[in-house]
Amino acid sequence: MIALFDFDGVVVDSERQYAIFWRQVGEEYFGNPDFAMQIKGQTLDFILGDNFPQGEIPSIVDRLNAFEASMRYDYIPGFEPFFEELKRQDVKTAVVTSSNQQKMEAAYRYQPALLTMFDRILTAEMFARSKPAPDCYLLGMELFGAPKEETYVFEDSINGLRAAQASGAHVVGLSTTFPAEEVARYANVVIPDFLNFSYEMMLQLK
Repeated sequence: MIALFDFDGVVVDSERQYAIFWRQVGEEYFGNPDFAMQIKGQTLDFILGDNFPQGEIPSIVDRLNAFEASMRYDYIPGFEPFFEELKRQDVKTAVVTSSNQQKMEAAYRYQPALLTMFDRILTAEMFARSKPAPDCYLLGMELFGAPKEETYVFEDSINGLRAAQASGAHVVGLSTTFPAEEVARYANVVIPDFLNFSYEMMLQLK
């Protein structure tokens, strides 16, 4: 049995901070205040390559790197005790994130324990297609040798939820980024955080 966690908005409470950055960029380049919500869950390479002129990309990357270096990476409420419960039950765990390695280095500086908590950390460099394609979660299953019936994915963004659903795994949706009723379209269960969620409740999703 394995549990695969998206990172931003699932393990750490960082999506609201990213929304500030990408909303500003979206308004600046496209006059689109909803840009931040439309791209959530996608890899940076996909966001940049699909939306911005090549000549503008280095400037945006520099701004993003500076922003990420100053971000907070506090855990979603209840995540740590829930995660410890999974470890006691010998559940294999991985972060499966659209973030690249450079961004994750900033997170490790803020939360050094992340480097040893999970059995694997899969970043954007490791899969060819961005969420909503299921590649990242299929890779997680492959690396652990786990069938979809024994895989639980924790996601918050619509692109990520679609990827999780397409992988065939059981999907726990967190309403940390999008409204619960929207998340529910792609998840077996919706939770606001991990405070009232347990290993036994996870098993009931089968």
